[in-house]
Amino acid sequence: MKKKDIVTFKIEDVRFPNKAYGFVEGEKVVVKNGIIGQTVSAQITKKRKSGIEGRLLEVLERSDLEQREGNCSHYADCGGCTYQTMKHEAELAMKEKQVRQLLQEAEIEIESWEGIVASPLETQYRNKCEFSFGDAYKDGPLALGMRKKMSHYEVVSLQDCNLVDHDFLQVVQNSLQFFQERNIPFYHRMRHDGCLRHLVVRKGKATGEMLIHLVTTSEIAFSLEAYKEMLLQLDLAGSICGILHSVNDGVADVVKSDTMEILYGKDYFVEKLFDLEFKVSAYSFFQTNTEGAEKLYDIVRDFAGDVANKTVFDLYCGTGTIGQIMAKAGSKKVMGIELVEEAVEAANENAKRNGLTNCEFLAGDVLKMVDTLEQKPDLIIIDPPREGVHPKAIGKIIDFQAPELVYVSCKPSSLANDLQVFQLAGYAIKRVKLMDMFPSTVHIETVVHMVRK
Repeated sequence: MKKKDIVTFKIEDVRFPNKAYGFVEGEKVVVKNGIIGQTVSAQITKKRKSGIEGRLLEVLERSDLEQREGNCSHYADCGGCTYQTMKHEAELAMKEKQVRQLLQEAEIEIESWEGIVASPLETQYRNKCEFSFGDAYKDGPLALGMRKKMSHYEVVSLQDCNLVDHDFLQVVQNSLQFFQERNIPFYHRMRHDGCLRHLVVRKGKATGEMLIHLVTTSEIAFSLEAYKEMLLQLDLAGSICGILHSVNDGVADVVKSDTMEILYGKDYFVEKLFDLEFKVSAYSFFQTNTEGAEKLYDIVRDFAGDVANKTVFDLYCGTGTIGQIMAKAGSKKVMGIELVEEAVEAANENAKRNGLTNCEFLAGDVLKMVDTLEQKPDLIIIDPPREGVHPKAIGKIIDFQAPELVYVSCKPSSLANDLQVFQLAGYAIKRVKLMDMFPSTVHIETVVHMVRK
């Protein structure tokens, strides 16, 4: 095999997150987004000593694990749903196998493996989505939606979507029409010109409140007032509680603000988990699957056990969801740490909203802030970003010598690396349980209970 050769093979297995592989003339070929049992054609893109990589061109024969064509009309183009055609039971089994394999290879000794919990909703479960402006193809018409597979630039304009609420689609489609009619250009990342960057839509599943956030450059050539009025006239199942506009003149393709203004209403929406209410602001982290989050936090509560009169540290706390659940369960004191200041403000406000006086949330980097905590924790709960816990922060967490730790992970490969460190430091891995928070995608949440030997 040489680079650019086109080969045909059967997918033998899929490693996390979406690395499917099969064999051609005895050599292993890895492609993205395949499903076990499919026969595919692929073009060789890299041939190295470490292995052969290819780009999946076409599925020639479907797998027995697939039950249907993608219900979404964009399935072939959009990069949002990798496993939309898989039988749900097969998807759950594959994800469980992937995580277990990673932890076994990292030589993590697990006393109790407790399987995987399915999301209560398989479709329309997302309460937040970041949509990108771009062109449908090079120099083509303005598009608004998801990035295309295998492309950093082209965008699929959503006509339907299995992941998001129908209200999201109305906002996206009417926003696109509004800007197309006015010939407003998107921000071109190569030329560094244009206006439209991102549209973020969030909706409280329990409350129906919607927060709409438009991000542009400072080259605004349209009426924000007219855009606001268009949105407010939409016939939505939910209710718009806030419309925000942010200016971002940075080069990086991320949702951030140099300045932000409220065009309508307020700059947050309210969501409910169990019997608690949470104010969620524009940049606050909040689990994107509300019903799934309740299942996830049920696992955390179970693993944490009886927290009555215990001091709990909630690291990477976001808007304080886990910490407040622990506080509600009777913890003596909950201390939360989160880098995003507005999330911390929301967390402290949420605690007051819920009548909780036994928790406090601090803004700062976990690596630095743990040095300021004087209390001795009985339990530490860690819910870090995808890359896991900073290596230096792990050392400081271990130095607290907390009797128990609960680790909530959204990336199993990072989790495996971190658990090696905790295991070497004398923590036994007691229980592991998975939560499928993101059906049809490559992602999976893992909850781990550790006890200090």
